Parts: sequence; structure tokens; C-alpha cells
Amino acid sequence: MEVRTELYWESANKYGEELCGDKVEAVQSPEETIMVMADGLGSGVKANILSTLTTKIALTMLKDGSSIEETVETIMATLPICKVRKIAYSTFTIIRVDSRGNCYIAEYGNPPVMLLREGKVLKLEGAIREIAGKEVKEYRLKVQRDDVFIAMSDGVVHAGVGGILNLGWQWENIAEYIEKISKVETNLASLVKLLSAATMNFYLDRPGDDATIVAMKIISPQFVTVFTGPPQNADDDEKVVKHLMENPGKKIVCGGTAARIVARVLGRDIKTSTNFVDPTVPPIAWIKGIDLVTEGVLTLDRTCKILRRFADTNVQYEELRKLERQKDGASRLAMFLINATDITFLLGKAINPAHQNPDFPKNLSIKLNIVKELVGILDKMGKHIDIVYY
Repeated sequence: MEVRTELYWESANKYGEELCGDKVEAVQSPEETIMVMADGLGSGVKANILSTLTTKIALTMLKDGSSIEETVETIMATLPICKVRKIAYSTFTIIRVDSRGNCYIAEYGNPPVMLLREGKVLKLEGAIREIAGKEVKEYRLKVQRDDVFIAMSDGVVHAGVGGILNLGWQWENIAEYIEKISKVETNLASLVKLLSAATMNFYLDRPGDDATIVAMKIISPQFVTVFTGPPQNADDDEKVVKHLMENPGKKIVCGGTAARIVARVLGRDIKTSTNFVDPTVPPIAWIKGIDLVTEGVLTLDRTCKILRRFADTNVQYEELRKLERQKDGASRLAMFLINATDITFLLGKAINPAHQNPDFPKNLSIKLNIVKELVGILDKMGKHIDIVYY
């Protein structure tokens, strides 16, 4: 079973603090996902420095192949000593999932990770190991599709302590709430937002501690193939269309010439919309069997501009929902690419003279340069990219 992951998290600062003492960082690739959440000692600037150093060190070392022992030892040796408390301290949770479905979790000082599986929250069974004088709890398991791992800082578990809830929200009550809301809300960002909102409610919107919630969902690979630009050799027209149609997942054609090639090879009509949903983006078209047909250079360039806003792993929920409602070609193409995990570009290398017009803006002069920029953005988003030239 080959798997990918979806991530979303939110943090709330302790009331009165400008910086959050919790920090989350993640890296996603076709081979694996590594997520690190850290909670620095105290709150504010000092806590932020401790948690940021912890996530940076852990993510960099684990990504480069270091062991958990080396990583923890480096963290403990690197964190600056608090002059008041005479200790250097940051809790952490590490979740690592590879494409084969193997999951490794390491926890130090944070509430236990929850696993939401088939509507039930499971408390994982782990083993304690001493590393660099610290007791680190480790878990190893095989994931299933639609599993959701939920990690949180202690500010969530302690929400409402001494106030609305005498002993705080507590792990078991949070688990019960997750089971309840997961019956009606399967969207990962919405799940985190509901948990975050409940946390703030228990704090009466004045958090007594930094509070962070991270969710990681196990998903199947989502494939998208994009064909743009006519092949350098016209004899390859049938070959590139066959490649497009045989690839799994969604099929997208960008550019009038590419669309005409697809329609001719498949023996199907092109139906072009006359509705300019956005006056700055050319209208879309339809070919039976193709999920999206757009104009080429202008649409691809606008798609790049849209995706730059979403290059962060933790895509802003409101921005994403807004983008979903847009119907122009660039917004629709951007949504296909955001939702994809594995993307193949079929790039024709024939030069379109119109794109070399000196009156065109410089960044529109060559379609291949725009696609190169697009690939760079998608790579930063953790997408698996294949490029095939024709």
C-alpha cells in the first residue's frame, strides 16, 4: 500500500504574548513525511527560541538520515540554558510516516498522540527509552488509509484549568470530543479548527498557555497529469496524448494548440466557453475525458501567482476555501495541483512564435520558464514531480 499525508495545524499564543512558545515544522516528499512539534519552556520570546531551535534541529537531522539518538543528543546540547531556571528545556513530538505506511512516533514531555481510526480514538502502546538522560516514548505501527494522527501541546489539555474546567480539558475528554465531531466533519482543517475553537472557549479567549493542535491524515496518492505545448516533432502527437490518457488520475490540458492536438487524436470536439469569469484569465474549454482545458501562458502564469500564497505546508484554511469557490481556469488549475500529491508534466518543446513577442511581459516570453517556476513552487509544497519532454 502506497500512502501520502495531509497536514494542518493551528497555534494560539498565551494571552498577552506576541510570540508563541510552540512551534511546528514539517517536510513532505513522496518518500516520507516528517512533522515536529515543540513546546519551549515558559512562554513568549524565550520559549519561541527554544521550540524553534528544537524543530529546526530535529527536522534537519532526521531528514538527513540521523538517528533519533543523535537528534535528541544534539537538541539537548544546543538549547541555551535559562539563567533563571538553570535548565534548557523543550518538549517535542515527532511523527514520521513513509510511503509504505510505516509510522514512527517519538514523544518527550508532550501529551500522547491520538490516533483517530474508523471513528474511534486509540491510545497508542509505546515503549520508553532513555536518550541523553531523557525518557523518550517511542511508537511504531502500520498506518491505514484515512487514519488521522492528532498531536497537541499541554496548553490544549490544560485548557480551562482552575476556571471553567477545574482539572482542565484532559486527554480523555478531548478524545471523546474528537470522536463526536469526526462523525460530521471529515475535512482535516475543519477538525483542527473545531478543536482550536473549543480550546479557546475553555480559556474564555484568554489562553493561560500556548496551545497547538496538529493533525496528519493518511491519504492515497492523488495523481494529476498536465499536458502543455505542442511536441517538437508532430509525429509525437499521438504518443503524448496516449501518455496523457493512460496516466492515472486527473487529466489537464493547457494551451490552445495542445487542446487541438488532444481533440484531433481522440476524435472529440472542443467546446469553448465565452464566459470570462475573471477578465484577466482566458475562459476554459471542454473535451470529453479531460478534467480541465485552459489557455496556456496567461493561465499558467496566473496559477504560479496563486500558488505562491500556498507554498507553506500549512495552507491557510480561509484562503483555500475562497480559492475553491473561484471558477476561472487558473484558480481551478491551482486547486487541482494543491490537492495532488503526484504531478506529471508533459511538456511539448515546439516554440510558439506568439510567446516570443517582445511586447509580452518578460515572464511570459517562454512557456517552459513559467512551467519551471511552477514546478519549483510545487516542489516546495512537497509534491512529487515528473517532467517528460516531447
